[in-house]
Amino acid sequence: MTSRLLPERIDNTYRGHPLALWLFAAVLAVKGLQSVMVIFNGNSIARSADGIPLDTFSPAAAQAVVAMFALSGFSRLIVVSLCLLVLLRHRAAVPFMLALLGVDYLLKELILHFLPIPTVGTVPGPTMTLSLFVLTVVGLALSLWRRPARP
Repeated sequence: MTSRLLPERIDNTYRGHPLALWLFAAVLAVKGLQSVMVIFNGNSIARSADGIPLDTFSPAAAQAVVAMFALSGFSRLIVVSLCLLVLLRHRAAVPFMLALLGVDYLLKELILHFLPIPTVGTVPGPTMTLSLFVLTVVGLALSLWRRPARP
């Protein structure tokens, strides 16, 4: 199992289930789109998708939150770009990247458990993020699944 998660050689040889590649691509497409939207429209995203009451903040504080959103979006875009490189050229590392995305989600949730962000209303952001996590875990399981050898 460890050799599938951390292969000795990182080449374009992929041994997992092909559906994992499609799930990985879908997760990357959504995360990439989210990142770009947060970078260029962070104010609206913070209000609508995440329910952050920017209207109750001072202008400087609201600007700081939007800037942090944009910086976070840029960092996520870098990770998505690395994942895309793996998907296109180094498929042996797909299980590792899916595991990395899963750990990233879990650790962010742990941080938000201890440092929650106050929100208002019911917002779609956490549901979408959880859905992406589920797709990531399913993709990871499928990527680690050994395909039967062809005769």
